[in-house]
Amino acid sequence: MKKIICSHLYNDFSGSPLVLSTIIKSFRKKGLPVEIITSTESPGFLTDLDANIISNQYQFVDNRYLRLVRFLICQVKMFFQTLQFRQEDVVIYVNTLLPFGVALAGKLMGKKVIYHFHETSLNPIILKRFLKWIASITASEIVYVSEFLKAQEGIPQVPAKVIYNCLSDEFINTAKSNFVERTNNEPFKVLMLCSLKTYKGVLQFVNLAEKLPDIKFDLVLNATSEEINTFFHKNVLPKNLRLFPKQSNVHPFYKRSNLVINLSHPEKWIETFGMTLLEAMQYGLPVIAPPIGGPTEIVTSGFNGYLIDQRNELELIKKIEKMATNKRHYLSLSKNAIRYVEKFKKEDVEERVLGLVG
Repeated sequence: MKKIICSHLYNDFSGSPLVLSTIIKSFRKKGLPVEIITSTESPGFLTDLDANIISNQYQFVDNRYLRLVRFLICQVKMFFQTLQFRQEDVVIYVNTLLPFGVALAGKLMGKKVIYHFHETSLNPIILKRFLKWIASITASEIVYVSEFLKAQEGIPQVPAKVIYNCLSDEFINTAKSNFVERTNNEPFKVLMLCSLKTYKGVLQFVNLAEKLPDIKFDLVLNATSEEINTFFHKNVLPKNLRLFPKQSNVHPFYKRSNLVINLSHPEKWIETFGMTLLEAMQYGLPVIAPPIGGPTEIVTSGFNGYLIDQRNELELIKKIEKMATNKRHYLSLSKNAIRYVEKFKKEDVEERVLGLVG
């Protein structure tokens, strides 16, 4: 029986480790043994899975030069950690472009190397080009999370598949058990979950809260309370806005919200999929997302939400107010969101991913 060696640089509560955790659960469901090479310094979606974790000891730091040094040292460590499987029948599964040391070791051992591409907004550009070159010489096959990403970052000489992300059984079951029919009763609540980065639109979210004082706003950030306090220490935050640090359980936030938005800057960070959009729709929540990238394959304006540029604040305010005040319109979006999420069937994704490693 083949063993799957999964690698992910930094384990946290962001989208790419969440997707990998769902894939790993599919492997284990089929009885495939799995080893995970990732960080263990803090908890994340890869922490409590039914698989052995090999720590790469990577830690994120703000200083870009120190971060680069740690990144390169980590690649050497992961290279040798992967080499220990040279005598075994293994498939190497590289999540994101970043764990290139694992891919090089897999290629050197003559093993099948599968890349799972999630990102396009990777800087500096010279690093992105280098990582794509490594993928071009090591990958046996590449999985892209959207047609947009394949068109944007495709490597022609490597066989490719587009496999949309899906929600785990655990998430779907919990969402169904927590489900309540959506209304636009006061107070209407807007939710955003993202990293603590300006290009993710956190300041635009604050501005929306200031402009819409009768609506509640919750911002869940993939950061510690200390990091959040430092980031906002010069800001006077509106009373209708609540900030939350990283969460291992986001279900309570979806359950008490009416709308989920993604305000990523279309020129600084292009979303290649949008897991929070899918999670929101499982709860019957309409969504607002950028009009570029992967979200355009998930959201249809006026059907299950809206595609709006974060720089178009007037349009954002207009649509939020309409959903908050027009009950018939809101419920139509909500019902369409529930129907649409059924397109992203977990069974289809599992079958296609298992086909890659078989």
